[in-house]
Amino acid sequence: MKLEEETLGKEIVFEGRLIRVEVEDVRLPDHSHSKREIVRHPGAVAVIAHDENGRLVLVRQYRKALGKVIYEIPAGKKETGEESLVTAQRELEEETGYTASEWKEITSFYTSPGFADECIELYEAKGLTLSQGLQTDEDEFLEVVHVTLEEANELQKEKKIHDAKTAYALLYLANR
Repeated sequence: MKLEEETLGKEIVFEGRLIRVEVEDVRLPDHSHSKREIVRHPGAVAVIAHDENGRLVLVRQYRKALGKVIYEIPAGKKETGEESLVTAQRELEEETGYTASEWKEITSFYTSPGFADECIELYEAKGLTLSQGLQTDEDEFLEVVHVTLEEANELQKEKKIHDAKTAYALLYLANR
């Protein structure tokens, strides 16, 4: 059975600095028609960073969309034309103040394929060195924390780690 949908037309209904929202008219596999609301995102990179004691380096940050503070692995949006490893290195340093001497590409995954094309590439970083300190965006406020894997799992049970990229990272660490 053919499952693909044919795009017959599209309209950009919103374009911001982070996302673009499109509404597409599509022909379905049974030849009927429907509309799809799609969030376009440039992609992002997330980093599992281990300090010299093997603890995870997380950031604690208020997320307006959730209305609460959560703990997350460092991550950020890819800039146009930027290589993923460069994004990972930049985001780790900006959000935590650390650089790393060892980098490993782990995998990539889609965050919400039902309505968004955002793909996050996951890296692991070791051999951390504290650089010049945090270089967050002007509207970004966060706190750097170091936790063991066990402490991170407890934070997840308490819904203090409550985002897909960090949960995915913890699943990876538990199964390697």
